[in-house]
Amino acid sequence: MSKKFIVETSARHVHVTKEDLATLFGPDEKLINKKDLSQPGQFACEQRVKVVGPKGELPGVSILGPERPETQVELSLTDARKIGVSAPIRESGDVKGSGACKIVGPCGEVELKEGVIVAKRHIHMTPADAKEFGVSDKQIVSVKIDSAERSLILGDVVVRVKDNFSLAMHIDTDESNAAACGRDAQGEIVNL
Repeated sequence: MSKKFIVETSARHVHVTKEDLATLFGPDEKLINKKDLSQPGQFACEQRVKVVGPKGELPGVSILGPERPETQVELSLTDARKIGVSAPIRESGDVKGSGACKIVGPCGEVELKEGVIVAKRHIHMTPADAKEFGVSDKQIVSVKIDSAERSLILGDVVVRVKDNFSLAMHIDTDESNAAACGRDAQGEIVNL
């Protein structure tokens, strides 16, 4: 019997520093938890911003908490092309030399010289999960996602292992749509 895990769609979102949060929403603003996410301590916020590129804008983009050491925008390739931003495929937090954009909030704007990425598809695992699946941190695997009419295999999936992770794969909206993923999507690591 194969071991499966949930596959979650990670829609466009922004991570902000405390300083950029103050610029966008005012000096006393705190991130307001709207909904807990699958990864412990992570949450979608009430606050939303507009992401602006040279060719267009994306209004109502969610901020995810908690605050981060660097402000980062995560888009799908479709989103990035729509607003004219060059966004490399990277692991979250790897923003050096990445795309530029403007983030607009109700109280101000932040001009990012770098920080726009397309998140590399990945699986969060605890060390116990990694042992059970026979994989290690930073290993690249392929994952089969079954759906009623659009099953597919995604390569270049990075395994991310940490004690405080919860077992789940994250893909962006382009990848999710390609597989017609629903809320109950499941994946399994396959050898090619």
